[in-house]
Amino acid sequence: MRRGLRRLASRVRGKISAEIYVVLGAYFFGDAAEATHMNPIKQFFAKLDLFKGGHEAGSVVGVDIGSSSIKVVELRKKGGRAELVTYGTLSLGPYGGADIGEITNLSVEQISKALTDVIRESGVTTRSGAVAIPSAASLVFVLELPAVIDEKQLGAIVPTEARKYIPVPITEVSLDFWVIPKKEESIVEGDTTTLGQASVAKTEVLVAAIHNDTITKYKDIVGKTDLSVSFFEIETFSGVRSNFNRELGTVLLVDFGASKTKLTIIEYGIVRSFHIVTRGSVDITRALSQSLSIPFARAEEIKREFGLFGSGTDKNVAEICKLSADYIISETKSVMYSHEKKYNKTINKVILSGGGSLLKGFFEAAKDAFSAEVTLGNPYSKVHVPGYIEGVLRETGPEFSVAVGLALRELGA
Repeated sequence: MRRGLRRLASRVRGKISAEIYVVLGAYFFGDAAEATHMNPIKQFFAKLDLFKGGHEAGSVVGVDIGSSSIKVVELRKKGGRAELVTYGTLSLGPYGGADIGEITNLSVEQISKALTDVIRESGVTTRSGAVAIPSAASLVFVLELPAVIDEKQLGAIVPTEARKYIPVPITEVSLDFWVIPKKEESIVEGDTTTLGQASVAKTEVLVAAIHNDTITKYKDIVGKTDLSVSFFEIETFSGVRSNFNRELGTVLLVDFGASKTKLTIIEYGIVRSFHIVTRGSVDITRALSQSLSIPFARAEEIKREFGLFGSGTDKNVAEICKLSADYIISETKSVMYSHEKKYNKTINKVILSGGGSLLKGFFEAAKDAFSAEVTLGNPYSKVHVPGYIEGVLRETGPEFSVAVGLALRELGA
């Protein structure tokens, strides 16, 4: 397990949120409280106060339960700014009898045990927190409705229209939505920007849905620990929150995870579309293991050590890693092209996030492949951290984007 700060003193080793406008869009479009539209299908959301402000005092912990590891980040507010208390990550493989880095399918009890362990070993001091829901267990999409529809009617209309996108009965999911502004003044004086293809004839609605079984599972996981969770949030929105710094224009956030790569297109702080590429960093490890006839654990070590740069003793390493990396980049370029063609807008920035983005050579490959500006996500840019640890956090930060984003929302920072 890798752990971070221990009370900032130890050495370093190692709403479903249709509310996205409140967190990001309000920077550009005015008062968040007035702009947020919450539908009457409150159910689970109302109980968790998804549209409530941040934590008043003390510290909070963001929990990101992934397919191969759990990440936690504890923040506190000091002097009006978020400050890092501690962080840590724990591989889930050993809890299911698998190697470190392997994809797992653990029981609620096993995940709860791992969560308890990472909280203890990371030195997390608070029991107040928030938990991410995997994007793969949710749906995020945009509905286009006639502009003549009164917003008061959306509570009845959206669930009916959403059935076209949701492959299970609407009664089996928890649904939330938010109306996307049609046209607003941009930050650049005198410039008026239309988001997407929204026009006078259409009202666009961002919809988020999670299967009720997923919500029940995560509530059960938390219930077997001593955490007090105030909300759950789809990981997409947490990652956007931590990696965005009021970027203008259209931006693509690439979350290169263990089992999947999540692509989120954002325009002026508003999520416009979401896509999943069914390939992740574990696919590279498995390819190395099979091609070189070596154990998974050894393949994971080689991947981390050499990546796309390859090994001097085995030139096949770079080529094997490159196959999966090229597939992800190719699929990403396809999504970018489709969005640009549909909306006649250029994606001018790509932000790389997730643990897979730390693969050696991937950043360079992305820069060569995309015509847009490419940057490595830095979720700690909104957090005060001790000077002696800044270098480490810049190198490992993308892996903790979701956990940081959760904690930032809980703090109201």
